[in-house]
Amino acid sequence: MTEIVRADGRATDQLRPVTIERGWSAHAEGSALVSFGGTRVLCTASFTNGVPRWLTGKGKGWVTAEYAMLPRATNSRNDRESVKGRVGGRTHEISRLIGRALRAVVDTKALGENTLVIDCDVLQADGGTRTAAITGAYVALADAIEWGREKKFIGQKAQPLIDSVSAVSVGIIDGTPMLDLAYVEDVRAETDMNVVVTGRGLFVEVQGTAEGAPFDKREVDALLDLGVAGCANLRDIQTAVLA
Repeated sequence: MTEIVRADGRATDQLRPVTIERGWSAHAEGSALVSFGGTRVLCTASFTNGVPRWLTGKGKGWVTAEYAMLPRATNSRNDRESVKGRVGGRTHEISRLIGRALRAVVDTKALGENTLVIDCDVLQADGGTRTAAITGAYVALADAIEWGREKKFIGQKAQPLIDSVSAVSVGIIDGTPMLDLAYVEDVRAETDMNVVVTGRGLFVEVQGTAEGAPFDKREVDALLDLGVAGCANLRDIQTAVLA
């Protein structure tokens, strides 16, 4: 599979250059600036001692996320959704996806009655913004949890994080499965899929769509294999950043 070389020189099973700049924000309890090639997302985690009223007294914490794109994150300017007066369906969908991904690796009882809100703001988009957001959000979340432990809002021996989580895009282009699609590839993909995987290799979510012809199980298996391997590489990058 690796003999085909893509427009940017990568092999079909190769990630774009990935960097995670931990502690990017001086104000947030946890933060990370994540780059997947030309895609850059700022993830900040805000820690609050206390939970929404519907969780008060249940001994559990809460983790949620919000996603947004800056007006000039893409080739042409888009109005801010706050100016439009409504949040778009895509924004809602991605926000919920990020929240689900993070909650999948959090023991809310061990977190205690504390709330973590992760904001993922796309500074520059070149494909895979939701997968980059999930990958960076985990690093911001981990640091915010340690902040809460230092402030004694979380027990010293408590283990709120039960695993790591990352995500990557995969797709089929000209009949070939490829990992981590840049925008020029994403718009050409016959099949487009986002894969969210824990550090142990378990699936949290798989979002797959046939943009052209329907795909078969063999193609699904190839894409999932690519996604799992890509997320394993991302897990190693997260681990190194948090070390």
